[in-house]
Amino acid sequence: MAEQVDRAPLLDWAEGPAVSAAAVGRLWPLEQQQEEEEDHQIVAVFVVTFDPRTGNLMEWCMPHDIDLEGVEFKSIASGSHRVQSDFIYFRKGQYFGLACFANMPVESELERGARMKSVGILSPSYTLLYKYMHFLEKQVRHQLEIPGHYSHLEAFFEDKKGVLPAGKCVSTYQQPVHWLPSIHRYMYPEMKITHPAGCMSQFIKFFGEQILVLWKFALLRKRILIFSPPPVGVVCYRVYCCCCLANVSLPGIGGTVPESKPFFYVNVADIETLDTEVSYVACTTEKIFEDKRDLYDVYVDNQNVKTHHEHLQPLLKVNSADREKYRGLNDQRQMLIYSQEVDGDCSSCEEDLFVLFFMEQNNRIFQTLLEVSASQDKSLTAEHARSMGLDPQGDRNFLMDLLEVYGIDVMLVIDNPCCT
Repeated sequence: MAEQVDRAPLLDWAEGPAVSAAAVGRLWPLEQQQEEEEDHQIVAVFVVTFDPRTGNLMEWCMPHDIDLEGVEFKSIASGSHRVQSDFIYFRKGQYFGLACFANMPVESELERGARMKSVGILSPSYTLLYKYMHFLEKQVRHQLEIPGHYSHLEAFFEDKKGVLPAGKCVSTYQQPVHWLPSIHRYMYPEMKITHPAGCMSQFIKFFGEQILVLWKFALLRKRILIFSPPPVGVVCYRVYCCCCLANVSLPGIGGTVPESKPFFYVNVADIETLDTEVSYVACTTEKIFEDKRDLYDVYVDNQNVKTHHEHLQPLLKVNSADREKYRGLNDQRQMLIYSQEVDGDCSSCEEDLFVLFFMEQNNRIFQTLLEVSASQDKSLTAEHARSMGLDPQGDRNFLMDLLEVYGIDVMLVIDNPCCT
C-alpha cells in the first residue's frame, strides 16, 4: 500500500507557477541570454515503467536511437513503490535529468494491483529542468491513465529539442557541463529560479547545528553521500543546498580545487563512476552504499553525519564557534522575517540570506589566509583563527585540511590540545 506523500511547501512548488515575476526581474543580462539559449536544450524525453516480472524498463523515448542505458533505474528509485508520487534529479553521462514518478492503484493481477511509471527529460544543464516539472507531473498521470499515448511528449520534444552530437550517445560525448556556476558570475540569481522558496530554510531546520559540519566538509570538497528512503525529491534539494555551502567569491581561490559536483540521485549502477570522482555530493535510497566506504568520505543517514576517516572525525563535533555561527544565522533569519512582516520588505528572502551568509563566512576565512600567506613570517595564530570565526582548538584539524586542499602556504602555530 503506497503512502500519501507529505505535500510540504517544498513539493507544492512543483504544482504552482515556475518563476515569479520578481525572480525573473532579478536575472542579469547574462542569465537572460543563457535562459534563451537553453530554452531548446532538451536532448531526450522518455517514459519508464515498472514491470512486475522484469523490473524497470525503458518504455519509450525520443530520439528513439539515443543511449539511455541505466536511466530506467534512476527514474524510478529503489523503494518508490512505497510512495504515490515523487520527482528525481539525476545525472547521466554529461547530462542532467529530471523525472516525475507516480504510482496508481489498478485492478489488474498482471500488474499486481499497482501501475508505476516515470516521465522524464535530459538536458546539458539542471538549472532549466524545474520549468518542466508541472508538465512532467501531468504527463506521468496521463501515461498511467492512458498507457501508450505519446503524442504530447512527441510534440514537446519537437518544440524543445536541442542538437545532439553525432552518435547521440549521452554517456560518451564530452561537452562543457553546467555544474554549480560561480556565485559572483550568475549562480546567485540563477538559484532564485532553480529551486522552490523554502528550500534552504527547510535544509537549515532539518540539519540544525549539523549544517556547520556539512559546511566544513563541503568546503574541503569531500565526497558526500546522503542516504534517505523515498521520496527522493526533497533529498535532491539537500544535495543542491549542500553544494551552495562552499561558494567563494574571492578571485584566485579554488582554481586548482575540484568542483563540488551535484550528482543528485545515484544507485548501484553509478558505483564505477563514483569510484573515479574526487569530489561530489549525491543522494541515494540504497542502503548498500553504506558498506562501500571507498566511494565516499562523508555518509549522511537522515540527520546523522558520519565519516569513517579517522583524521576527519574531529570535524564531526560541533564546537563553540559553530554554535555562535548557527545563532548568528538564526538571528539574521528572525530579523528578516520581522522586516518582512512589519515593514513589508520583500526585497530579500531566506534563500538570499542563506547563500550570502556562508559565502561571507568563506570569504572571511580565505581573505585572512591570503593575507597571512602574503606576510613575511606566514604564521597563522589562534587570533587569526578567531578573526575568521573559527575555534582555534576545535577547528585546528579543519584549518590544516583547508590549507592542504587549497594549497595555501602558511604555518599553523596553534598548539594541538592533545600534545600540551
